[in-house]
Amino acid sequence: MPHDRHRTGEVFRAFLLLGLTSFGGPIAHLGYFRGEFVARRRWLDEQAYADLVALCQFLPGPASSQVGFALGLLRAGPLGALAAWAAFTLPSALLLVLFAMGAASFEGPLGSALLHGLKIVAVAIVAHAVWGMARQLCPDRQRATIAVATVLLVIGVGGAMGQVAAILLGGLAGLWCCRDGAVADANTLAMPISKRTGLICLATFAILLVGLPLLVMAGAGQGVVLIDAFYRAGALVFGGGHVVLPLLEAETVQSGWMSANDFLAGYGAAQAVPGPLFTFAAYLGMVIEGGGMIAALLALLAIFVPGFLLLLAALPFWHALRARPGIQAGLRGANAAVVGLLGAALYHPVWTSAILGRAEFALALVGFALLSVWKLPAWVVVLVCALGGLLLGVGDA
Repeated sequence: MPHDRHRTGEVFRAFLLLGLTSFGGPIAHLGYFRGEFVARRRWLDEQAYADLVALCQFLPGPASSQVGFALGLLRAGPLGALAAWAAFTLPSALLLVLFAMGAASFEGPLGSALLHGLKIVAVAIVAHAVWGMARQLCPDRQRATIAVATVLLVIGVGGAMGQVAAILLGGLAGLWCCRDGAVADANTLAMPISKRTGLICLATFAILLVGLPLLVMAGAGQGVVLIDAFYRAGALVFGGGHVVLPLLEAETVQSGWMSANDFLAGYGAAQAVPGPLFTFAAYLGMVIEGGGMIAALLALLAIFVPGFLLLLAALPFWHALRARPGIQAGLRGANAAVVGLLGAALYHPVWTSAILGRAEFALALVGFALLSVWKLPAWVVVLVCALGGLLLGVGDA
């Protein structure tokens, strides 16, 4: 028991630091996680991490938060999973609640410069992740070709469906041309979840998805209506992040719960905080008609729960499937596609939104060198690039 508490505390501290410093959106978060838990702490290897990313990209819900939840589960069991989610999520949720209360603002030239510096750090983080994962997961011509083809497909098609299709096609390509690799150790992703628990989680997901709307139609109270709206948003979105915004806008603005201006103001604030974009739900819960702290908490929990239930339902069967040679061949292709997915995101939106000239490129290059050559932790690079963004803003002014 003391060992379990120690590991849970370790998970909480590690994810709290990431929750305070992980700017740049879900793809950048995957880069932060890889640097912290694969390269530095060695909780799992590149193969197992890429397998986990591939699984979470297939499932509805916030992919980066699902990966973090699974990492906490792998390290310290169910309490570790909850610790990872709470530590990574609560900093940004609390900041957005404060913004909703009028206690935070990122307007003005200095605020814009700081935000631009945080975009630049995402370039360094994602580039470092792509470089490190490509060396491990694309060591031959076949997998390198799959990665490049994925970049072209994702850039050409775009959207969450393009991402899911790219990983699916990568897996099919792996079945055809990646059968010669050694059989990987299936124990690297062994999760403390039984198949029975997985089936219970799947049944719970389905019952809530169907049952909550029935309760609403039966005249349930405002709390159930709120939970239903945010649960459906979290359950029906693939790709997470910005993809959930149209669903949230339909549930809150089009239903008359809040104005479009309030929604857009909160969305702008959500770009200024670290951590998952799904914490935007906490802001919405605060500002909707009749909202407040309780509504913010209910909205925050409701939007994350469906993705975690599906992840817990899939993990026990995923571990059994990936032990088979044919499945492992498909995973080699899917993992190469994950590298390509990160590479496509490195170009757009990470690079295109951050690198506007030579000065931004130089700052991103410094951040990349600090990560890859000097081996500094990601939070130090965040501080360096944020300060650099402020200096660039002052110079432009």
